[in-house]
Parts: sequence; C-alpha cells; structure tokens
Amino acid sequence: MHMVSALVAPAAAGAMYACSAAAGGYSVKKVRLECDPQKMPAAAVMTAFVFAAQMINFTIPGTGSSGHLSGALLLAAVLGPFAGFLSMIGILLVQCLLFADGGLLALGCNIWNMAFYGCFIGGFMIWRPMMRAGASKGKIALASIVGSIVTLQLGAFSVTLETLVSGITDLPFQAFVSAMQPIHLVIGLAEGLITAVVLCFVHEVKPEMLWGIEKEENRSRLSLGKTVVILAAVTIIAGGGLSLVSSDYPDGLEWSVERAAGDAELTAAGAVYESEARIQEMTAILPDYSFRNIDSAIGTSFSGIIGSLAAAGLCIFSGYWMSRTQKIR
Repeated sequence: MHMVSALVAPAAAGAMYACSAAAGGYSVKKVRLECDPQKMPAAAVMTAFVFAAQMINFTIPGTGSSGHLSGALLLAAVLGPFAGFLSMIGILLVQCLLFADGGLLALGCNIWNMAFYGCFIGGFMIWRPMMRAGASKGKIALASIVGSIVTLQLGAFSVTLETLVSGITDLPFQAFVSAMQPIHLVIGLAEGLITAVVLCFVHEVKPEMLWGIEKEENRSRLSLGKTVVILAAVTIIAGGGLSLVSSDYPDGLEWSVERAAGDAELTAAGAVYESEARIQEMTAILPDYSFRNIDSAIGTSFSGIIGSLAAAGLCIFSGYWMSRTQKIR
C-alpha cells in the first residue's frame, strides 16, 4: 500500500508529514524513557524480518491482484506501539530512499497509513486489551486477525481520503473506495494469519518477548539469543530467497487505482514532483529492488538482504542514540 507521489498533492502531503512527524516525535520521547539496550537485538531482527516479509507479495486468487505484509501490528505486539512505530518509519524510509518504493512526497502518508493504525490502534485498542488477562494461541490468533483487518481497512480508507482532498480527479472517490476496501479486507485477513503464525511461534518459544501480556510463569523453551538467530535465519530466507517467487500481480493499491482510473500509473507535473523524483533517483541504489539496467533475480535477492540489514542497522543506530541521550539527560 505504498502510495506514489502522483496520488497526493503537496499541501496534503505536507499535512501528513506533520501528522507522522508529531507521532514519531512523541514515540521517540516515550521510547527514550523506556530504552533498554538488552531489547535491541530483538528489535533489530524484527525490523529486518518485517522488511524482508514486505518483499513477498502473495496472489489474491481470482482478482489479478496481490498483497503483502504490512507488519505494523506484528512490530507493536513484540516491541510495543511506540518502538514499533519508529521501526516502521525506518523500514519505510529505507524502502523509499534506497529502493524508490513509495514516493518521497508521499512518505508522510505511507507512514500514517501503514504504521500509525497498526501500531497505535492495533496495539493499544486491540492487542493489549485482548492480552491483558493472559495470552493463548487462540487469543493471539484472534487479535492478529481482527487487528490486521481493522487497521488495514483504516489505512486503505485513509489512502482514498488523501487522494480526495488532493483533488486527484482521475480517482473518483466512490469508485476508488469501492475497490480499495474489499481488496484490502482480503489482504488484511491474509496478513492476520501470517501475523498470528509469527506471534504464536514467539509466544511458544520466548513469551517474554511479547508486549502487553501480563507476567506469566517463565516457561521459555529457547534463550533470547537462539530465538533471535532463528528469526534472523527466516529473515535471510525470506528476503534473499522467497522474494524471488513474489507475485507479479499489482498490489491492492495499484490494482484499485487501475480499476478506478483505468491506468495503474498516474503521473503528476510540477516543480515539487520533479524535485522529489530527482532526489529519489540519486538515493535509490537499487530501484525497484533490482540492479540498475540489469534484469536479474540476483538483484532481488541482494536487495532483500541489503534492505533487511539497512533497516536493522537503522534500528540499532536509533536505539543507541536514544540510550545515549537518555544517559545525558
């Protein structure tokens, strides 16, 4: 659901940047107060995992469309909503700048649509209330599915509102929303099932890693180090291997744009759009997750691994910076 810049007007984009920046700034404040260096390996590997998982598009049968994991609820359930939101910002920033996935002008929109609802609505209003009396596989699965569906529906509807206030006449609101909501309902269900599998695994082997669960008897089957190693291995397999079999169908947003406008690739003219395109062209070392001017599967695998490392590295750097500023204060 990465919006391209042509889907949003500069004024609307600026407003969404402000909203996302405000949420991000408050999250930094909260995480800095609670910063625990011992949680950094888990935070880094989960951030890398979500980046790699987002590269795997799965086909939505009978639609000619595909979807991929958003991961915001997953990160909120492990890291907490505030740290999860900051990790999602890092993921989206790496995708935007290094791989030109999502427009730079639309980055504020993408952070809000893909991270805000999953982390804060999904984390605080769905995940934590359902886990307050203790966790079980059934409750984790239910919270994952309900949370993913609800927050993805909110994100999809936000996309349609952002194009509406931007005056994108190629996307009539009724036609656009009629395409966006049903396809993202199915994608949300799929994301919920994937999220449930991952969180049930974490709960089985290292329940202390999950956020918002009342203290349970220590029954970890694996150490934190072994759990992190397993998740890191899955991340490498997903980013470097499974990304090669990703669906070629357009994702839910592209599919909906094509249904509403008759063309999946809308364009926009103006100095702002030209400037942000030039910046992305300079920063995108692997545009569209491939080597420049080279059609090779190796580029996709390389992108998956490099992107995962970059997202994890950004997470570690941010955590180190916050722990240092916490000590100074």
